[in-house]
Amino acid sequence: MLPIAVVQDAPFPLTAPLSDFTASVQSLLGSFPQTRLIVYPELHLFGGAAGQSELNASAEPLDGPRLQTLAQLAGDLGVWLVPGSVCERGPAGQLFNTAVALSPEGKLAASYRKLFPWRPYEPFDPGEAFVTFDLPDIGRAGFSICYDAWFPEVTRHLAWMGAQVVLNVVKTTTCDRAQEVILARANAIVNQVFVVSVNAAGPVGTGQSLIVDPEGLVRAAASGANVTVLTDVLDLGHVERVRTYGTAGLTRPWSQFQPGDTPIRLPLYGGEMAPERWSPDREG
Repeated sequence: MLPIAVVQDAPFPLTAPLSDFTASVQSLLGSFPQTRLIVYPELHLFGGAAGQSELNASAEPLDGPRLQTLAQLAGDLGVWLVPGSVCERGPAGQLFNTAVALSPEGKLAASYRKLFPWRPYEPFDPGEAFVTFDLPDIGRAGFSICYDAWFPEVTRHLAWMGAQVVLNVVKTTTCDRAQEVILARANAIVNQVFVVSVNAAGPVGTGQSLIVDPEGLVRAAASGANVTVLTDVLDLGHVERVRTYGTAGLTRPWSQFQPGDTPIRLPLYGGEMAPERWSPDREG
């Protein structure tokens, strides 16, 4: 079981000391002491960074002081911490929008560079890989960042790689959050996974964060853009039950192909859907 706190909050001021963020996380855990995973919105710690120059100036490699401080915080509190995404300085000087997971042992457990920056509006370089990570004795999670949710290949690959919950950190300030809410449910339904979509609160973000189960049912949702915390306990074993018995006890898309079926060509990708590669990788 995974007790989770989804924090729909306004972006944290870039000029504020990280000790203020540390205090806010500690306060949150004081209010919800059973929480094991805390998730913040996209670029949460970079409020006030208005353009590429500010984002570039704030970027650090993943072994920089910002991540070291956040990792220590997760270790001190004994929780999984996803502080949104961070501005990562790549080894060749790239600027990545990178989601990170910090473990209860105080270590960087996973990092994911946004594959689909929102062009032409975002200055980030695109990443190159899908990322999942294990929560020992709980299950497996995968990352997507905001606009990634508009590309069905992202959630499909994460599910195929064994993710039972997709953490979609978001900083949507525009009028299309209504569509993203639908996409969160659709991605959950077609891949039979939990989807956690956490957006920034107003006045910057448009809110409407939500937690969706593997059948597309909304377990918790913010009705507007106000600062709020959504709490839930995710039974990641529900993913396997839904895939075994079907969505609404009926539909089992991961069982579609049988050995010997003719592969379906995918001209768009120059590839194919082959039966021997279809089943999700539950082992690794």
